[in-house]
Amino acid sequence: MRLLTILATLSGVLMLGGCVVGSDYRKPDLQLPSTWQAPQSGKLAGINSWWARFDDPALNALLQAAQKDNPTLAKATAAIEKARASRSSAEASFWPSLNVSADASASGSLKNGSSSKSTSSGFDAAWELDLFGKTRRSVESSTALIEAREADWHDARVSLAAEVASNYVDYCAARIKQKYYEDQAASQTKTSELTQLSFKAGFTAEADARLAEASAASTRSTALAQKSESELLVKTLVALTGMSEQALRQILTEDKSSLPQPEGLLVTAVPADILRQRPDIVSAERTLASTNALIGVAEAGRWPTLTLSGTISLLATHAAAMTAPWSFAPALAMPIFDGGSTTASIKSAKADYNSALASYRQTVRDAVKEVEQALVRLDSVAQREGEARKSAQGYRAYLTAIEQNWRVGGANLLDLETARRSMISAEVSLLELQQNRLLYWIALYKAVGGGWQADKGEKSESKNP
Repeated sequence: MRLLTILATLSGVLMLGGCVVGSDYRKPDLQLPSTWQAPQSGKLAGINSWWARFDDPALNALLQAAQKDNPTLAKATAAIEKARASRSSAEASFWPSLNVSADASASGSLKNGSSSKSTSSGFDAAWELDLFGKTRRSVESSTALIEAREADWHDARVSLAAEVASNYVDYCAARIKQKYYEDQAASQTKTSELTQLSFKAGFTAEADARLAEASAASTRSTALAQKSESELLVKTLVALTGMSEQALRQILTEDKSSLPQPEGLLVTAVPADILRQRPDIVSAERTLASTNALIGVAEAGRWPTLTLSGTISLLATHAAAMTAPWSFAPALAMPIFDGGSTTASIKSAKADYNSALASYRQTVRDAVKEVEQALVRLDSVAQREGEARKSAQGYRAYLTAIEQNWRVGGANLLDLETARRSMISAEVSLLELQQNRLLYWIALYKAVGGGWQADKGEKSESKNP
């Protein structure tokens, strides 16, 4: 009768089992704008060949070196391996555990010389049935977490490429400014020397001589500051790429007379198409799916657990024949009172889900903001660059005219140096706008996810970062 009762109870539990507690995950339907509000045109094209647009061998070499050996990427790879190991651990719960043991003993009496020996070996197994989906939810959570970590790795790659490219553009701009100021300093030094000779001969006022000398010293100081900035950027690129400084400088040996001039980037008018390419959004969404599954893991603690265990032993002594006792012990455990521990675990899991949902929503909002800001900045710099180019051309022409008048005595040195400083300021302003245009393009590259797209239907195990 007792056996029948146990079997009836197990049958009832098994009939209840097979279900998976907790809500199945549904991707949140966030409200996204239908079009970009910032100026833009065309459709996104060739984003994956972004860096090829720069047509800069030095930049390509730096990007390859950075992607090959970078601590941030190594850390992201380790996070993927850890997530995969966690899933393997969760999947192990689907299977029974099996242990084997063996021992031998000998005993006797020193007084009469009697002795006896015995040996034993055995197998014991235990298996907790996944009646209410605790293990299945754990595997679901671990799988989503792997996908999140893989997206993090891609996000790290995009961020690293953008950082390398930004520092390279800054380096090129600093070198161009340095050369420009050095040329100007050489010209002003020559002017100062001529002015000193003219002053000593009594044809030029002492104030003009002092002004020429001060202007030359100021420009030389600016050139030295630009040289220092270039050196600092070299150190930054060494840290980002992992290259030796000597090897890096060999790549950067080519003198830059102008900044890279990549082809224009065209951007789609549908934000959702862009946002799907953001690995950080994929990571946030997959993290949300992982936390949703953990709610089911916590809720499974409210339900009974059924464990099947059994043993088989082999016993032998010198005085008796070998025996093979066995046992089978199904165990049913029903939580009755745990002081609110399970309820607290469920509340904690739901709080984690709400936090992950808020992070996901914030990530999407930040993505929209970054794209909008990049588009506004690109539009602004495009409009300003044309005017700045006209300004630089005008000041160059003005300086040429003043120099001609000064040589024939039609203008004083004060007018000449004022025109020279105005021309320098206009040239630097134009260069900085061109530099910012490149930096904003790089920011847009990062904002649209760098061309990365999550694989559809690909199993996580097949990925090998």
